[in-house]
Amino acid sequence: MIDKNGVPAERVLDEIRQLRVGDRPVHGGRLFAYVYDPGVAGLDELGAAAHAESAHVNGLDPTAFPSLLAMENWLVGAAGGLLGGGPGSAAPDVVGSVTSGGTESLILAVKAARDARPELTAPRIVVPASGHAAFAKAAHLLRVGLDTVPVDPVTLRPSVADMAAAIGPETVLVACSAPSYAHGVVDPVAGIAQVAAAAGVRCHVDACFGGWTLPYLRRLGVPVPPFDFTVDGVTSISVDLHKYAYAPKGVSVLLHRDATLRSPQYFAYADWPGYTMVNPVLASTRSGGPIAAAYATLRHLGDDGYLRLAAATRDAVGCLAAAVREVDGLRLMAEPESTVVCFTSTDPALDLFVLVDELTARGWHTQPQLRYADLPASVHLTVTASVAPRVAEFGPDLAAAVAAARRAGPVEMPADLVALAGSLTPEALTPELIGGLAAGLGLGAGPPDRMAVVNTLLDAAPAALRERLLVEFVGLLQRPTW
Repeated sequence: MIDKNGVPAERVLDEIRQLRVGDRPVHGGRLFAYVYDPGVAGLDELGAAAHAESAHVNGLDPTAFPSLLAMENWLVGAAGGLLGGGPGSAAPDVVGSVTSGGTESLILAVKAARDARPELTAPRIVVPASGHAAFAKAAHLLRVGLDTVPVDPVTLRPSVADMAAAIGPETVLVACSAPSYAHGVVDPVAGIAQVAAAAGVRCHVDACFGGWTLPYLRRLGVPVPPFDFTVDGVTSISVDLHKYAYAPKGVSVLLHRDATLRSPQYFAYADWPGYTMVNPVLASTRSGGPIAAAYATLRHLGDDGYLRLAAATRDAVGCLAAAVREVDGLRLMAEPESTVVCFTSTDPALDLFVLVDELTARGWHTQPQLRYADLPASVHLTVTASVAPRVAEFGPDLAAAVAAARRAGPVEMPADLVALAGSLTPEALTPELIGGLAAGLGLGAGPPDRMAVVNTLLDAAPAALRERLLVEFVGLLQRPTW
């Protein structure tokens, strides 16, 4: 409850510091998901100072706060120039908007495509199965049909022919990834954009994950396939600045090839007695803090800085991939071509979920990925520049973690529970059943120290049941403090 007389400032900060003790480390090169750390001294302090300068500036009205408008326009220009747009390019009229993150950027890309076709009563989007889950969220929120195209279990990419076959008369947007988050591979953007253009449909490239680093990797000699506005038929691109531009969260940029394509993204409303509302993004009131922090970060690091960070990341990826190759029973899902190392187990005695727990116990925080269609469960590593100084430590720890996982053996789930997970429908879940499952999995006041049992249960469940279980389990964790 709120204290009657308030709490002294330093005591409040101490409380926050104590609460942060249980968090994953956001610096130090041992967290392979969720945060993006360049390992650059002083960058946090610069971002925090810039955030403070504009924290109370409101992006609702750019005429009232021209400083924020200027910073947004600069960020859009920086992203557009990096991704094949701007004066003298194949896409000289690129425009864009700054959003709160990749999910908002993808929702807005779908909204713009949907609202550009008001004559369609049942618009649909075509997305590879490896496309980010935010496309499914956009389809759900905007009531747009979602057509997913399978990916090849070897290449981990959709075929152009399958994408073309999925396009129908009600398709308003075709999407592809550069790269896909799960496996870090770049979809065949040029071919997909070509078939989309031939059908008169927009093509969005989700480069939220890799858009800021792929151009630099290409300059370093990595064979990055074409994916940006230099590709005919690409109509929009999203790129997150809080990923490999290393800005504080949450800042993304959604780019359109021209202003006509962007226009349906806006929401305007004048049929009420208050101020006339016009929003380029989902939010109305927006703090200028994240935008100012991104502006300061990009200005400070500069082009040479990003090239150096990309080189360090490339080298770290190579070393991590080599460490995986050296371990019997592990296999890379794909040869790394961006900033992802993803591997799976080829040994039935080596349980990946147990391995993830063993790596966590050794200070390496990775991301387990469940089975999907013909794709096995896997372990995902998002690699940032801060990993480079620690990468030599990973190989021995990986080998030790594998040995420990083999000694522990696979998670043994009761046969009846596995059968229940495979046959139960989401509608059949009762509060009592959820409570019993949660208690059995150790989900009480917080997440358990080891997650292998939870992940094994989720892995055995069909996707729809997984979703319901996740909602219920996370709901048990998110309870008010009285």
